[in-house]
Amino acid sequence: MTVVLSRPADVRGGLPRRRIAIRGIVAGLAFALAALSGAAAQTPLKVGTSGGPVAEIMQFAAEHARKQGFPVQVVEFSDWITPNEALANGDIDTNLFQHKPFLDAAIKARGYKLVPIAPTYVLPVGLFSKKIKTFDEVPTGATVAIANDPVNGARGLRLFDKAGLIKLKPGVGDGATVLDVIENPKRLKFLELEAAQLPRALDDVAVAQVSYAWLPLAGMHPDAALISDGFGDAHYALQFTVKAERKDDPQIAKFVQLFRSPEVKEHITKNYGKHIVPLW
Repeated sequence: MTVVLSRPADVRGGLPRRRIAIRGIVAGLAFALAALSGAAAQTPLKVGTSGGPVAEIMQFAAEHARKQGFPVQVVEFSDWITPNEALANGDIDTNLFQHKPFLDAAIKARGYKLVPIAPTYVLPVGLFSKKIKTFDEVPTGATVAIANDPVNGARGLRLFDKAGLIKLKPGVGDGATVLDVIENPKRLKFLELEAAQLPRALDDVAVAQVSYAWLPLAGMHPDAALISDGFGDAHYALQFTVKAERKDDPQIAKFVQLFRSPEVKEHITKNYGKHIVPLW
């Protein structure tokens, strides 16, 4: 729409009335836009995460961001399925709980349009037991537990292979399943459970695979692991993940930058030592 200001108009106080009206409209619009901009700036970024150390580190990073004037809301989930569902549905802006192999498997299974945008740190997985101290003590026919999701289940099987308790088919990697066990001299029985349930299974099984994310649920320290993996291995780095159309979102990028700060790195190193390794 074009506004014509050259046409004669009644004058009050030396200014045409129409100019007064237009200036008032412009000023009002500017005020409204400023108010909307301010409101948007104060809308917290919603970040999904899992429990245990992952949530604790995220809460510290969120508080660090708030001190820089960047509001963040941490949404904690009790499983490894819902965080991606919530992200795909737009209920959260980003999540941090999974490594890329897990994300790739989730995308293949559910068709998510999600992408990793930044690695953070490596969260190890170990084999733990409340019944034995060495693998030589594992009884024949014992029941052992691994994760029931494809990639982390494979990770558990590879640990049992590394411990010398089984032998996997060569080259199966992240796709390993119990069907790929080609040698099982102790005739171990594999119980596949949701990752968050594995710490509780330690009361009933001889050995269980447990992520350090859920280890506090078992009341155990990482040093109690019979064997572990992942220390500094970028293959297992937890990744900030977003919907594909938001991979260049400046608000998310800003929080990633605040997360990958010297302050957060120092917090991780001080509180988790060798067990959680930042990759920045």
